[in-house]
Amino acid sequence: MMPSLARAPGLARRRVERSLDETGLLCVTFLEGLRRTWDVRRWWGEFVGQCWFLVRVTGLPVMLIAVPLGATISLQVGDIARQLGAQSGTGALLVAAMVQQVAPLAAALLVSGVGGSAITSDMGARNIRDELAALEVMGINPVHRLVTPRLWAASTVSALLCPVVIMAGVLGGYYFNVIGQGVSPGAFFDGATALLRFPDLLITLFKAWVFGFIAAAVACHTGMTCGHGPVGVGRAVNRAVVVTSVVVFAVNYVLTMIYQVLVPPRS
Repeated sequence: MMPSLARAPGLARRRVERSLDETGLLCVTFLEGLRRTWDVRRWWGEFVGQCWFLVRVTGLPVMLIAVPLGATISLQVGDIARQLGAQSGTGALLVAAMVQQVAPLAAALLVSGVGGSAITSDMGARNIRDELAALEVMGINPVHRLVTPRLWAASTVSALLCPVVIMAGVLGGYYFNVIGQGVSPGAFFDGATALLRFPDLLITLFKAWVFGFIAAAVACHTGMTCGHGPVGVGRAVNRAVVVTSVVVFAVNYVLTMIYQVLVPPRS
């Protein structure tokens, strides 16, 4: 037991150093992918293909997730509001929650879980087949050719999914709140805009846009550095989804705090 305890600090230090190294390499991959953004002609075709792929694989799941989310929030908030005698405020709370927090996180997690896993497996397959090394031998930077279009495609699709999540969630909440709990439609929609302002929608789209970059950067980097063989690719996919979720929630907290300082909530 004593030798194991003696080795524990060294093991923890090595894990921390490895995590910092991975974080640095991830940032390098992200910045290198953005560096050649101006050369749109080289990656436009791949960008369109990736956008279509992400829309196709996330369109239906986002609807299936957003409607129950809106319904669940509506039911919970409606019960609390009924106990307080403020059922007319359910619509305002539901729409505010969907716009400010639920929509960007749901869009980012869908892009990461569905599209990001596919990106990781694709990049990992290219890595174990030595296609990335072959591109470098031919004088082609694989980051510029493959990562750049995926970064912009994931960020674009993530921002476009936000309105879909908001609409589906509000429709689900409207059905259960108005039809299930007896709130009048006028009261529901009158309160829907009580707590929202135009900057709230802008920060929501900005969050989703940033989260899309994060999901694509993590997926590409994890796939390009995965271990050899199918097992390495599978572990890379799992690690990419987990890391993206952790980073997205952390960045969401930071962006929300900054926004609340710059734009105080309406009193």
